[in-house]
Amino acid sequence: MGVEWRGQGRGGVRVPGWPQGRCPPGAAMAAAPRGAAEPRQSPEQRRAADIIRLLTLYRPLLDAFIIDFFTEDLWAQLPPAWQPALAAATPVQLAGLLGGRGGPGAAWPLSLLAFGAAARALAFPRGCPGASPRPPCQSSGLPPLLRRHVKPKKQHEIQRLGKLLRRLSRATGCECVVDIGAGQVRAGGHGEGVVLGIPPAQLSPCPSQGIPPAQLSPCPPQGHLSRLLAFSLGLRVTAVESDARLVGLAQRFDQELLRELAKTRGLAHRRPPLCPLTPRAPRHVAGRLDPAAPWGEFLLHPDPPGAGPAARNPLGGPGGSEDGERVLLTGLHACGDLGPALLCHFARSPAVAAVALVGCCYMKLSSAPQQPPGYPLSASVAALPGHQLSYRAREAACHALEEYQGRLRGGGAHLRAHCYRAVLESLIRAAEPSKKHLGLQPGRKAHTLSFPQYAQLGLPLAGLDPVRVPLDSGAVGAMLEQQHKVVAFYTLGQLLAPVVETLILLDRLLYLREQGFYCALVPLFNPRFSPRNFVLVAARTPLATALAGLAKDSEDGHSSEDEDVEEAEFPREGQSPQ
Repeated sequence: MGVEWRGQGRGGVRVPGWPQGRCPPGAAMAAAPRGAAEPRQSPEQRRAADIIRLLTLYRPLLDAFIIDFFTEDLWAQLPPAWQPALAAATPVQLAGLLGGRGGPGAAWPLSLLAFGAAARALAFPRGCPGASPRPPCQSSGLPPLLRRHVKPKKQHEIQRLGKLLRRLSRATGCECVVDIGAGQVRAGGHGEGVVLGIPPAQLSPCPSQGIPPAQLSPCPPQGHLSRLLAFSLGLRVTAVESDARLVGLAQRFDQELLRELAKTRGLAHRRPPLCPLTPRAPRHVAGRLDPAAPWGEFLLHPDPPGAGPAARNPLGGPGGSEDGERVLLTGLHACGDLGPALLCHFARSPAVAAVALVGCCYMKLSSAPQQPPGYPLSASVAALPGHQLSYRAREAACHALEEYQGRLRGGGAHLRAHCYRAVLESLIRAAEPSKKHLGLQPGRKAHTLSFPQYAQLGLPLAGLDPVRVPLDSGAVGAMLEQQHKVVAFYTLGQLLAPVVETLILLDRLLYLREQGFYCALVPLFNPRFSPRNFVLVAARTPLATALAGLAKDSEDGHSSEDEDVEEAEFPREGQSPQ
């Protein structure tokens, strides 16, 4: 049973079939290729090789932009055996395909089932998503003063990461933390550029754009994680941000908390606080990371130059940090190349005892010939043929699989978004062929409009007069009637999204292993409302003590957020310490 991709201009890619009764392709592909014997590989290396084989087989699907659905006839490029089943599938059945449960009444071709099984087998388990599709309005695990200015999603994240850093502090004996990005970044997966598959040149800028690749900037901070670590956990925290003006904003929040804390301390004799805080504010410094510099030159001048005094290097001199102690390094949702830069500085700096990193915005990772590249970092992945990831593939890794499953189950107008944009792309290209893949944003609620209303908002953004474009033609109606096919095609790409993220995370883990460090990948956050939920932890000493019992740490009062993560397994294959 063969599967053939029929791509325009691609020459066709023949995919070997998988006989019935055998294990899923994700397991089968672990077998060594024919020929000379190869050096023994670790489970992580084998998984990375298997992922690259799978992505190579389905690269036409992975690299397709959904806005090109009509202009490049993407449906015709699907394997013919898949088309009838996908065309007849309901959104609920497609949600079942994403989750591996089939959906009520679904009858999928065996080759499609094999594709889905391979994708799920190779992706890292993302932890238990829990029952709630969104975090509680307020986290009971955070003191009330630390919830101010903090959205529920961020409360969940800083509480979880704070607990992990506290354990790392105890295990390593480090009381100093360097927080790069100061606890809040622009995460991928929510803007129209990511959701609709807009190519890189048309994306709205991230704060790291416009800065030379060798001089990366954390995204705009407000210091939420830093305040939790300092005020609640009593750690000495240095928060690094490139823009001195944003440093001032974080310091203003610190002073506001100190004033409120002074008031509560004056009333402590009447009613002792339930969650006592330490009046120790973080130290905020302005500076930029240089990933190519030696560890002794960790920071560059702030951006813009002259906006504030040059910061002293928090990683300090040969003996440790600037005050002679070793430090923990952390970054919560470090954008693009900022994550790899943190790992490189950890590997080079004897002052850093451990690092805890949550990445995001994978589409902004640099690649060869940029040196050092953001991907691949490891020699193991760089040596594998076909390891390269297109912009579209890295963008897919930023998608929120669980969120899209929920949209499929709920149905409704949200599912129109991709079809509307694909039809609009077809109209724009017919009128002006040179206007391709424009980053148009007709509005967040545009999917609730009729298509003519949507087009009347979108066409002027492309410099076109809606009066001159036929919006009620039979061709437009025929495209709109294919919304179910657009949704089905997009769903197939969603199946591969966690696989691509797993490869990027494996590359980072293997890089650290190659340097001789102990490391682990932990699904720390609830993936339903924090899609980038893996934290990469690395240390110079074994991690077993720091990670033991992390999921069952109940010191925050058994909140619903804890119940979500308690059911996740720590660690899994590819996630265990060296």
